[in-house]
Amino acid sequence: MTPVIQLVGQRGRGRCRYVPRPGWRAAVLAAAAVPVLPVAVIAVETLTPSPAVWAQLWDTRLPAMLATTAALLVVAGLGTLALGTGLAWLVTAHDFPGRQTLSWLLVLPIAMPAYILGFVFLALLDHAGPAQTALRTVFGPDVWFPEIRSVLGAGVVLTLTLYPYVYLLARSAIGEHAAATVDVARTLGLSRWRTATRVVLPLARPSLAAGGALVAMETLTDFATVQYFNVETVSVGIYRIWNGMLDRGAASELAGLVLVIALALLAGERLLRGRARYHQSTGGRGVAPVRLTGWRGWLATGGCVGVLAAAVGIPTLQLLAWSGLPAWGGQAGLAQGRFVINLANSGLLAAVTAGLCVALALVVAHGTRMAGGSVTRRAARLSMVGYAVPGVILAVGVLVLFTGLDAPMEAVGLPGARPLVTGTLMGVVVAYVARFVAVAYGALDAGAERLSPSMTMSALALRASGTRVLTRVHLPLLRGGLGVAAVLVAIDAIKELPMVLLLRPFGFESLSVRVWTLAGESLWAQAALPALVIVAVSAVPVVVLFRRSTTGPGMPALAAADDSPPPHQAVGR
Repeated sequence: MTPVIQLVGQRGRGRCRYVPRPGWRAAVLAAAAVPVLPVAVIAVETLTPSPAVWAQLWDTRLPAMLATTAALLVVAGLGTLALGTGLAWLVTAHDFPGRQTLSWLLVLPIAMPAYILGFVFLALLDHAGPAQTALRTVFGPDVWFPEIRSVLGAGVVLTLTLYPYVYLLARSAIGEHAAATVDVARTLGLSRWRTATRVVLPLARPSLAAGGALVAMETLTDFATVQYFNVETVSVGIYRIWNGMLDRGAASELAGLVLVIALALLAGERLLRGRARYHQSTGGRGVAPVRLTGWRGWLATGGCVGVLAAAVGIPTLQLLAWSGLPAWGGQAGLAQGRFVINLANSGLLAAVTAGLCVALALVVAHGTRMAGGSVTRRAARLSMVGYAVPGVILAVGVLVLFTGLDAPMEAVGLPGARPLVTGTLMGVVVAYVARFVAVAYGALDAGAERLSPSMTMSALALRASGTRVLTRVHLPLLRGGLGVAAVLVAIDAIKELPMVLLLRPFGFESLSVRVWTLAGESLWAQAALPALVIVAVSAVPVVVLFRRSTTGPGMPALAAADDSPPPHQAVGR
């Protein structure tokens, strides 16, 4: 933490002393309140349950929703752990054709939102799709095919889009183990497989648990993808109760239940880790990769390519064919009159969110260095709470918070708060800022940590105010971080669906809402072009990361890049 000093006059004989800056402390506390208040509102609702509401929920669909949610968490969790860890071990401990390129391309599925991959899979694999049609043509009308609209189908889609969370963390953990660890296990008679399962993977357990927790949180908050597959989770129940029944009480009670489940998942991750500590006491070059030759090498390459084809390649080609772009022989794309409006809505929402998130993150990052103290540091950590809870909780929390302000505002002669949520974009923007300010703070704080404390101390010693230090010293040095933070927030805002779907004003459609609406009506071709835009925008950070990783010679560059996990992983942990 940068010391906060002020030069004392002649009576103080030129000495420097710490000076409290309550204004900056108040600014940090105010910025932290934006993500904390919606979560706190839901927490209060959870602590004061309504027996009548819970009795009604329990007598209707709540038991089935809880069972379905648990089943989906198990399927997606086990699938991502198996696929992500297996791929991480494959590219880290083995050498095969295309390994260096594939090791980073395997991150690309994180750019494919599950609600986009889900409707493409349904179009291709459902009863009327080309896959089942071809099978019936060849083997007859009674040929067996697994049920796509099921928990298993939704779990496969979520696995293909979420496994990079586990893959990145597992690859980093496996790559950090020194060669001596594996060599000692081999000298004790363990085969390479037993070394992986009994030595390397147990040492990587904290990273695997963190990745699994991230996957569970994303699975818990998803309600668009699972609706395609007729899977009714608790999050789906929140949307249906609010959108169909307009029952705020029941929706907030269910949101509280989701919050409890999310906290239980985070607590479970800590319990799985226990009090164990994992340290690598011997540095080195990491696990030495074994060369796979012949058919084994090409099988490894084919496995990686197959995962990429299922998660990114085939869906993207199908979207291009549907999009109407002339080069792909489509029929429906560029003539969509509403596409430009949807694109403008998403751009406006992303720009406003990015600007506010960067401003708040800058206040928090700079304010913690100006004010100091444990209270300010805790408030800075609390500002990241929005990214650690499901988006539906923030959306319902914002709704309850603004609705609760209705009576006080009308009592003092101001307009009611309810139209600010359902009639304008204010509710959407507040929920977006509450969730994504953590992404901006992560990018800015990483840059601020590299600033030399002597520059700040010198400016303060010359009687510069905290605001002047910000504008004349810190901002010019953080321009790169500001741009990165704004881009990351804007990308997240463009592809976000649950919060905008719950809080959007009547008639407002972003690209994500448009995709979800059209896909729900099985209008695949019309949904293709906005879906392609979302995928292309979401792929920008992955492409930039890939280009940076391949500038160095070989895998050492990849291992070095793993030392700084992407913002989503850093914030989630």
